[in-house]
Amino acid sequence: MVEQHIASAFDRDLEAIQAQIMKMGGLVEAAIMDAARALETRDEELAQQVRQGDKAIDGLEELINEEAARVIAIRAPAAVDLRLVLSVMKISGNLERIGDYAKNIAKRTAVLAQGPNVSESAAAMRRMAREVELMLKDALDSYIQRDVELAHDVIARDKDVDQMYNALFREFLTFMMEDPRNITPCMHLHFIAKNVERMGDHVTSIAEQVVYLVTGDKPEDDRQKADTTSSIPQQGV
Repeated sequence: MVEQHIASAFDRDLEAIQAQIMKMGGLVEAAIMDAARALETRDEELAQQVRQGDKAIDGLEELINEEAARVIAIRAPAAVDLRLVLSVMKISGNLERIGDYAKNIAKRTAVLAQGPNVSESAAAMRRMAREVELMLKDALDSYIQRDVELAHDVIARDKDVDQMYNALFREFLTFMMEDPRNITPCMHLHFIAKNVERMGDHVTSIAEQVVYLVTGDKPEDDRQKADTTSSIPQQGV
């Protein structure tokens, strides 16, 4: 009876933490699309909302980590249960980083909104962000459903995001070479595109955590990237 009580208490703790993960995931999904929409429509007010909303995402990560640490200390989970708790902490960390990238996009949007449009690249980046948002939705679904096949599908789709980024990178280089006045806005747009590409990497990491959680096998460390610009130094975010 005591063991059953401990097990049920552990399950309740996990359910509560996983509910917070899904809440955090929903906020991050919204942040991705709001940041992309603010960029495309040059909506500074929406961009500001994204920046302010990042505080709630950060707060949920802190809460999840505290709860996970408490579960480890009190319940002393072993084997699969411990793997589950640790995966939750890693997933929340990836979600927090995606939220940071959305905030960074919103910051640059405020700068870009003060100048002329350079190209239709904002619409292309919105499509790229939409793909990342759909990947995130599927990654979180694969986590809740313990669906390894769906997780692998998410991992494979990261190459599509990389290819979108490569195309934008080449486009920005062309614009900068055509007119020096395009250099500053194109640099901002390039870093935004890179932020979206990095979001895709963190979504992929979430999917890899699902694979590890379900199978116990760690994903390969040398996962190939389709980002052909990765050898070029990037500005930190």
